[in-house]
Amino acid sequence: MNETLRLIHSRYSCRAFTDKALPDATIDAIAKAAIAAPSAMNLQPWRVIVVKNKKLIDEMDAEGMRILAAAPDKSTYERMRSRGGRLFYNTPCLVALAIDKTAQYAPCDCGIVTQTITLAAASLGVNSLICGFAKISFSGERGAEFASRLGFPPNYELGLAVLLGYAASDDGKPHEPDASKISIIA
Repeated sequence: MNETLRLIHSRYSCRAFTDKALPDATIDAIAKAAIAAPSAMNLQPWRVIVVKNKKLIDEMDAEGMRILAAAPDKSTYERMRSRGGRLFYNTPCLVALAIDKTAQYAPCDCGIVTQTITLAAASLGVNSLICGFAKISFSGERGAEFASRLGFPPNYELGLAVLLGYAASDDGKPHEPDASKISIIA
């Protein structure tokens, strides 16, 4: 198996990060990989925003948990509490992918960038988690404030986030692939 396939099959969604900061050179390499991702018609309808400010990450995390706690259905809130009570799992680095709301293929392009980030991170020994829950923090009363603090351009919204860092334990495992999901039409 070549190195790329090994990375694809060995990376996993890390849900417990240490406080150890990523080196700037590592963050730079991951960010540059992100903007090398392909996009429909090469429109690149994204902004790759790297957040290393732990206080800001924790504020966004707390806001998301507050919103979940106030929701009529408490199941997601309780699930997150059972995993340590944090949306962002103590990550020291959050990559926010802001996407152009007017670009037709921006959600698909965002997914491509997200996968590129996770593979680049894995190649550098960095753990990651694709975090759709980050949108919760931007959906409440502080959402516009967070978008402003992260420098979202006009008409942009959070597409996804990727949490980056080093795993707090070495017991993480990739999910079991389900080969029944493959169909080959000849």
